[in-house]
Amino acid sequence: MSDWGPVFVAVVLFIVLTPGLLIQIPGKHRFIEFGNFQTSAISILIHSILYFALICIFLLAVGVHISNLFSSKMADWGPVVIGVVLFVLLQPGLLFQFPGNSRQLEFGSLKTNGKAIAVHTLIFFALYAILILAVHVHIYAG
Repeated sequence: MSDWGPVFVAVVLFIVLTPGLLIQIPGKHRFIEFGNFQTSAISILIHSILYFALICIFLLAVGVHISNLFSSKMADWGPVVIGVVLFVLLQPGLLFQFPGNSRQLEFGSLKTNGKAIAVHTLIFFALYAILILAVHVHIYAG
């Protein structure tokens, strides 16, 4: 049986930390802005650092598991690394946005919308679940 804990944590953090949905640090006009559906390279960097810190806490320190039939004494960095990389690459408006604000697909607009966040979340979920649960990507350090 597969462990859905990392998938659940990664997807929830993707939604909560997507710049512009709930919060954007730094904002366009203030340090913190709420629900402005804007993003920037620095916001994605800051939110990615927060994502990394929180996913490390939940997956490595706390050890969130939904099914823990197979446990390892070594820390598996695979879910963390894959989560952070996908978090950055799939931020709506950074590389692409689907659907876009004025076209179906936009590239590098640094803007987002609710539909794009939902679609990018589904893409994130699918890729993360495939890599963690189906392909079983593991990275052990030390």
